[in-house]
Parts: sequence; structure tokens; C-alpha cells
Amino acid sequence: MSRFLVRWGVFLAVVACWQVLTTLADYPYFPTPLEILDAARQMWLSGTAATLFLSPDAVDALVPSVGRLVGGWLLAVLVGVVVGTALGLSRRFLEYTGPVFAFFRSLPLPALVPVFVLLCRLGTQMVVAVILFGAVWAVLLNTVDGVRTVDRVQMETARAFRVPATRRLLGIVLPAALPKIFAGLRVSLSQSVTLMVVAELFAANGGLGGELRDAQDQFDFAQMWAAVAMIGVLGYTLNTLLLAVERHALGWHPAAGGRRPPARAGGHLVDHA
Repeated sequence: MSRFLVRWGVFLAVVACWQVLTTLADYPYFPTPLEILDAARQMWLSGTAATLFLSPDAVDALVPSVGRLVGGWLLAVLVGVVVGTALGLSRRFLEYTGPVFAFFRSLPLPALVPVFVLLCRLGTQMVVAVILFGAVWAVLLNTVDGVRTVDRVQMETARAFRVPATRRLLGIVLPAALPKIFAGLRVSLSQSVTLMVVAELFAANGGLGGELRDAQDQFDFAQMWAAVAMIGVLGYTLNTLLLAVERHALGWHPAAGGRRPPARAGGHLVDHA
């Protein structure tokens, strides 16, 4: 309870400072939190109890955005885990493909959105492709690291007892690599939210990015910040759900007690402890 109070107390203190500073500055591009909250209530929370008080505009924006985000992220997780496991188990395969992956993961992801606009149709297909390409690297790199750190004694013991390769993979390799895989999942999920918004700014077919673009075009800065706040709430909610899944899946692991493995993003280790 004390950690909860401290965490949200700091958040409320920051919002209070924001309120005071924006009120004193009286700058139209940075409305006060109270103005943003009122705009968010009108935009997102003017519905009925049947829709969890979400307005029709909120439902029309959230449903496609969440669908694209979750779909692209799950595809990135599938590809990253499968390819990362294969690379981690084969040192020669990793040596051959390492430079190619190093090149693609170093590309600035938002700058590639126009490329995907040309390759894919404007719409869900393009947004999912952008999320897939951008989020796969964190999962892939952490999976490779996790698989390569599996205890050799365990693998040699399993081979000595003639444990089938499938059971070695599912019973030894993947459970041992799971903490680092989840570290990659957390990084890739935050990247997916960012890429979803950036891609929807280009795709003229709704979503939270479309709401953000429309508010900017109309010079409605309170609604623009309300859209940014909704994106932040969505990212925080999804991250909280993923952490709950991680605690449940890694309840047996020492990392579940508070020590999380470092997450690799873009070739650099990012400590999320």
C-alpha cells in the first residue's frame, strides 16, 4: 500500500505542478490538466453503462487501434520467439544472419512508415505490418540471449537420458529462456503502441492516431492532448496486464521476486529493474 501511495502521490504532484505552470503561462498549445480532463470526458466518457461509459467515438477509435496493436504485437511475438529460438540453438545460423538482423534493427522505425505505405494498402494491413516489423527485434534478440544462456549441463544430461528434442525444447530451453523473453515482450509492447500511433497518423481510417491527427488539424489542442492521454492509458493498461501474466508465468523463477533480467532494445541493454 505504501508503494502504491508513493507512486501515485508522485504522479498527482506532477499533475498539480503541470496545472499551476500552465495556468500561469496561459499558453494555448499547452492547456491545463483540468481542460484536458474535461475534453477527455466529452470525447471518451460520454456513453452509457452498456458501453462502460465509453462514447461512440471512443469505441470507434479504440476497437480498431487495439485490434491492430494486439494483432501486430502477437505476430511479432510469434516470429521473434520462433526465429530467436532457432538462432539461439544454431551458432552457425546466428553467425550467417547476424549482420542482416543488425542492419534491419538499426533502421529508424518511424522513418520506414512511408515505405510500408507504398508496399501495403492504407489501412489495417499497413499498421499491422509496421508494428510487426518494429516490435519483432526486441523479442527476437532477447529470445536469442535466453536460449544461449541455457545451462549446458542440463542439455547434456537430457541428451544422455535420450530425452526427445521436442521435450528438451519445451521442457528445458524455453522455460530457461522465458524470463528474458518476457523482458523482450515488455519492450516490444511499448514499441508497438508508439508504432501503432505513428502508422495511424498516415492511415486515414480512424483509430487513436486518426483522432490525434484530426484534433491537430482542427487546432483543438485540448482534444489533441486528450487523445495523447488516452494513448497513455491504453499503453499503461496493456503493460499492467502483461506484468500480471509475467508474474503468473514466472512464479517459480527468482526474477519474479523483483529482479528482472535486462531487456535488449536496438542492440543495447535496457534495465527495467
